[in-house]
Amino acid sequence: MTSLRLAPRLLRVTAVLLKYQLDELVDGAHLFRPLKLVRPLFPGPPADVRGLPRGARLRLALTELGPIFVKAGQVLSTRRDLVPADVADELALLQDQVTPFPGSEARAIVERELRAPIGTVFAAFDETALASASIAQVHAATLHDGREVVVKVLRPGIDRRIARDIDLLLALGRLAQRWHPNADKIRPLDVVAEVEKMLSNELDLQREGASASLLRRNFASGIDLYVPEVHWDYSTERVLTLERVRGVSSDDIEAIDAAGLDRKQLAEKGVRLFYEQVFRDNFFHADAHPGNIWVDTSRLEEPRFIALDFGIMGSLPEADQYWLAENFIALFERDYARIAQLHVAAGWMPSTIRIDELEAAVRTVCEPYFTRPLSQISIAELVVKLFQTARRFELTLQPQLILLQKTLLNIEGVGRMLDPDIDIWAVAHPVLRRILRERYSVRATLRDVRRRLPEWVHNAPRVPELVRDALRQVASGRQMQVADPVALALAREDARRMRRLVACALLGSALLVCAALIGTLAPRAVWLAAAVAIAGLVAFAAGWPRRLP
Repeated sequence: MTSLRLAPRLLRVTAVLLKYQLDELVDGAHLFRPLKLVRPLFPGPPADVRGLPRGARLRLALTELGPIFVKAGQVLSTRRDLVPADVADELALLQDQVTPFPGSEARAIVERELRAPIGTVFAAFDETALASASIAQVHAATLHDGREVVVKVLRPGIDRRIARDIDLLLALGRLAQRWHPNADKIRPLDVVAEVEKMLSNELDLQREGASASLLRRNFASGIDLYVPEVHWDYSTERVLTLERVRGVSSDDIEAIDAAGLDRKQLAEKGVRLFYEQVFRDNFFHADAHPGNIWVDTSRLEEPRFIALDFGIMGSLPEADQYWLAENFIALFERDYARIAQLHVAAGWMPSTIRIDELEAAVRTVCEPYFTRPLSQISIAELVVKLFQTARRFELTLQPQLILLQKTLLNIEGVGRMLDPDIDIWAVAHPVLRRILRERYSVRATLRDVRRRLPEWVHNAPRVPELVRDALRQVASGRQMQVADPVALALAREDARRMRRLVACALLGSALLVCAALIGTLAPRAVWLAAAVAIAGLVAFAAGWPRRLP
């Protein structure tokens, strides 16, 4: 799509922004330099808009511009490290609700996707939508065996519309990237990329079904969290059939009280569920606002949550998961030096920064919070402030960490709505400690070694070749002419670390292979095999590269 074809739509965006007194966005992005000449032709803002704060005006403007801009606003609401708090709070209120398309079209899509008449698949299909959003809408139905389900159907032509709107967002992003004075902080093209990725994921209902299925398996008992069952026989990329569930939104306090549920118990359970999803399962619901997290009012003695809408899910690389957990523990224990060291060790910051300066910055952010009672401290708010501070030290945040930050904000908000006096620190700290103790225990390590042992045995014959190649690289590196004494010292240190790593890896591999042989040939000597395996792990640990502060 050429910029000339985009011009009318850009003008419409400009007109809406001016209508809601968002002149600074127009001026800052320089959408059209000649715009100042024709600005008097645009109507002035309505009287009911003039007194609204900027966040509310931006929310109304995005709502008027349409569903894709609503999505962009929802993404911006998660970037509290970039967007002012008052604006982020307003953008978090954006609701992705639009007029439903005709139920007859939904019926036709279902029949086309499932390749069967609607009466063959369902005993009943309600053409009146239960809910309607920009990407899809949901219809109630009944299977022939009497089970109630909901059928999620993608909007007709949504692929083309999203592609067209993404082109428009990219054009706006490029203009803002070029002209906006704070483009380096806002990073508009990165925001557009996040919106595009989110929409791409939501367009594949098969992917959403797989996410629901995994989350249901992680909480198979259904005691704390219930996830509706996916009916795969009636699902495709454009149609998703799920078990129908009933409950109330987690922010409907009146309905929860009327049901006689213990809100304090429910709030603590919500916090525990967050840490279990992130640190136990490494798979978390990343769109956990009250509309997607219901409360089951039929269970009085053991209240539980019901999860809905699995289009946006998150997970972390194993290394980031470990570093993040350790950061939370250090934060709970007010160990600021360790927080600084962990940020560098995780690779989130360059190793060239001064640890003492980062520690001082972290202390400056955290200490004012710890003057309050723990029940009044917001972990989510504190984490956002830490990210904002760390950006001065060249912090590099991965998209999944941003999703995690958003989820933490949502979960904490739900918890405080249910119980304003909840001490999130007291609930979260022991849960995280228990999960880390179980995940990184000796038993878990040995289980992981047993799982990886066949691969190590398979690769063992290649170890001498790898050692030879590594030593050749070290030898050639030592012979290089290095003019800079500092660089020469670093090269020597790297060579020393490489030799240590290779030697320890070779020793550790040999010991683990011996442990496997002992376990196979002499099953009764299990303690000897375990001792040799532990010695191998110690050898690996001794050679593990350590970052210097």
